[in-house]
Amino acid sequence: MKNRSFVYVVTLLLVTVLALWGCPKKSEVTTAPETQKEAAPAPQPKEEPKAAPEQAPPAAPMKEEVKERAPAAPAGPQPVYFDFDKSFIRDDAKATMKANADWLKANPTAKIRIEGNCDERGTKEYNQALGQRRAASAKKYLTDMGISAKRISLISYGKEKAVCGDHTEDCWQKNRRDDFVVVTQ
Repeated sequence: MKNRSFVYVVTLLLVTVLALWGCPKKSEVTTAPETQKEAAPAPQPKEEPKAAPEQAPPAAPMKEEVKERAPAAPAGPQPVYFDFDKSFIRDDAKATMKANADWLKANPTAKIRIEGNCDERGTKEYNQALGQRRAASAKKYLTDMGISAKRISLISYGKEKAVCGDHTEDCWQKNRRDDFVVVTQ
């Protein structure tokens, strides 16, 4: 009887260790918010050059300066995209995440839902977990930038909400994203 209890406890302990060993490890999120950069000084109006007496004409005609307009402010938070099988915020998505944080700061009563999405490759279960990690990564990035976690909810759609159905890398890239949906404004 004592031997049977011992075998039972050892078997239970072994099963527990193997189950915990097979569980996914906590992913490392390395999405520190960007440090604020100094704003570029506003361009000074140019003075009209004074005509010098009897200057030679320039060899090539001077092109008119092209004035850059600031892009129109987005109506709401914009999606961010991920690399294949990754859940960290890419360097090229940090500007979008900063703009999303700025939008949330400008709309302090707004609540959002971050929807994690994946491309069609991989199992349904794997993509559900990957989409959840992607949404959690974006939430952490926003909370690190001063947005209250109470204003952000998460959901993973895995590969269920594809925006493109082709079987190409360009299409898959469009599907590996986090969408930011305004729940209340």
